[in-house]
Amino acid sequence: MATLTIGCFPGLVGNMTYDFALKLAEAAVNKGHKVNIWFSGNASGSVKAKQKHLKDYSTGEKHLRALIEKGVEICTCEACSIARGVDKTNAIEGIQWNAMHWYLAKIHASDRVLQIGGE
Repeated sequence: MATLTIGCFPGLVGNMTYDFALKLAEAAVNKGHKVNIWFSGNASGSVKAKQKHLKDYSTGEKHLRALIEKGVEICTCEACSIARGVDKTNAIEGIQWNAMHWYLAKIHASDRVLQIGGE
C-alpha cells in the first residue's frame, strides 16, 4: 500500500479543513495505507489534552487517539503549539513534536502528499 502525508494548515475556528484532514486520514488508514499528519498553525492547538468538547467545534482528542492507535503518525509544529499555550506536559499522548524538517522528510518519503488549508 501507499504512504500518504497530509499537511493540515487550517484557518480560523469554524474552518472545515481540520475535520476533513482527519476524516481523510481515517479513510486512508482503514484501506491499509500508511498515513502521516503534520499540524501547523491553528491545527497545532488541537493537540492539547482534555479540551472540553462542544457541539460543532473540533477538538479532535478522541479522533486523534483513535488514529494514533491505528498507526497514523501525527506530528505538531512545536513552535506553533507552544505559541498557542500547548506544551508536551498538557498534550495528547502519542503526538510527536518537531519542526518543519519532520514534515519535509515525510513528504520526501511519501507516495502522495496533500496539503490542506493555508492562507
